[in-house]
Amino acid sequence: MKVKNITDVGKFFDVLNKCKGKVEMVTSEGDRLNLKSKLCQYIMLTNMFSEAKIDEIEIIAYEPEDTQLLLDYLIRG
Repeated sequence: MKVKNITDVGKFFDVLNKCKGKVEMVTSEGDRLNLKSKLCQYIMLTNMFSEAKIDEIEIIAYEPEDTQLLLDYLIRG
């Protein structure tokens, strides 16, 4: 799924931590980062601050309930 304009990064990471399965971010180079990893979350934050914001990222959630959790966050905030 494509995710755009994440404004509350802390809340986004809270939702990621509630996911039961693997959740990955696909980089522009095609690499996949495990977003449940604190190190990968740090890398994502570093990229956000270096670019001032992330307009769009691609996320892959492997469990249907995790996809729904992420969608609920994106829709309701």
